[in-house]
Amino acid sequence: MKKSTIWILGIIMGLSFLSLLYLQVSYIDEMVTIRREQFNESVQRSLEQVCRNVELTETKKYLEADVAAMERAAQQAEETIKGAHATDEEVVEYTRHYYIPSSNGISSFEWKMEVRTHVPKISTSAGKNIPQIANTLKDIQKGRYMHQRALLDEVVYNMLQTTSDKPLNERVNFKQLDVFLKTELWKNGIDIPYHYSVTDRMGKLIYHCPDYVPDGNEILYSSVLFKNDPPARVGLVNIHFPTMDDYVFSSVRFMIPSVIFTFVLLVTFVFTIYIIFRQKKLTEIKNDFINNMTHEFKTPISTISLAAQMLQDPSVGKSPAMFQHISGVINDETKRLRFQVEKVLQMSMFERQKATLKMKDVNANELIQGVMNTFALKVEKYNGRITSDLGAENPWIFVDEMHFTNVVFNLLDNAVKYKKEDGELQLHICTWSESGKLYISIQDNGIGIKKENLKKIFDKFYRVHTGNRHDVKGFGLGLAYVKKIIQDHKGTIRAESELNVGTKFIIVLPLLKNE
Repeated sequence: MKKSTIWILGIIMGLSFLSLLYLQVSYIDEMVTIRREQFNESVQRSLEQVCRNVELTETKKYLEADVAAMERAAQQAEETIKGAHATDEEVVEYTRHYYIPSSNGISSFEWKMEVRTHVPKISTSAGKNIPQIANTLKDIQKGRYMHQRALLDEVVYNMLQTTSDKPLNERVNFKQLDVFLKTELWKNGIDIPYHYSVTDRMGKLIYHCPDYVPDGNEILYSSVLFKNDPPARVGLVNIHFPTMDDYVFSSVRFMIPSVIFTFVLLVTFVFTIYIIFRQKKLTEIKNDFINNMTHEFKTPISTISLAAQMLQDPSVGKSPAMFQHISGVINDETKRLRFQVEKVLQMSMFERQKATLKMKDVNANELIQGVMNTFALKVEKYNGRITSDLGAENPWIFVDEMHFTNVVFNLLDNAVKYKKEDGELQLHICTWSESGKLYISIQDNGIGIKKENLKKIFDKFYRVHTGNRHDVKGFGLGLAYVKKIIQDHKGTIRAESELNVGTKFIIVLPLLKNE
């Protein structure tokens, strides 16, 4: 499958998963918003009814008290009437004072009611006395009704005048308030823990429930107690719910697994696409490796085959010099072939297990100088020049001498491979010690490396593309080997490069004294 096709399918599937995930999250958000609005309306409706119940309870209390007082007064009046010695009728007079608000203040007037009770004479003609007694009782009942009606008006006015002057803690039964809250919230479908308090209009605390905690009071619901009282006398009942969020989100919990599964599918899909591209990249690297390996092995094999054919020529056997030359070519090409095979096998060994290093104390300056002396001839072959500034005051490190020598040699060999075709090769090596570590810098003026390729150069089998140049040999294992060896020595290596300017490798290793 082509890479572009994979990209298109991946984008379509990715957008589909993202759209599905967005719809699910939007649906959950909408449900939570609706649920929260319903909860707010239910709480406010409950609080308004609770405040109304408190006012009704107060009104009922005062009415019951006043009615009880009037019943006692009426009972005393009846006893007075029954004890009187009037023969024909007895007049009982009720007097009440009323206070009516007006534009000039409060005016008062006196209201009187007379109740006439006829006490019939004893007569043998009972039939004539029964209608008279019934009319008398009817008049008494009517008088009592008118009187009680006037009393209700007076009670209401007196209640409005006197109750608002009392403090809230005398007007409200807080235990009963708790019962009202619990009942009204339950009627509106809210059965979760709550905490309430009563404050005045200035926010001063008057009462709070015994188990009051401030958790969840960021969202506080309030309603006015006795809203028709003067503003200075009104109070507030406040309520908050510590577990409100759990209650609100309980309605969408069934959607959470769906969102999680969708997200897992999205991550799995992205990871699958990543694996596909990685496998495709590894396939390309493998193909490049096979092509390079074929090219690297083909040259020495062809040379050895040609030399073997020349040895079969009888004339070569008669010339010792020619025989020795051909034998030397076969030997050199065999070594080259064995070296390439050993590099592949060595990297395979490093992948399976940590390399066995023969560590010892090494003077880095002396080791690098020895590699430079050996490599100088190869650099001069390309009309190049190698210089050094081995200024590390403490150059002693604890390393495997053979592998560390290969590291320096590989970095110098890379500089020669990727030199500019038209230009003098310049190599510079310097060392310095700083903060208990040894720094080694190897710099060239070659073709450089692009920024997008710089972070991949230490990957196994990766080789920087050099266009149509076929003179750059190798399997892409050199820098991977270098990084592996440096890491096994508890060091680090990084590369700095600029295209068409050159590349610098910086190695950092711990000094011997720190070990």
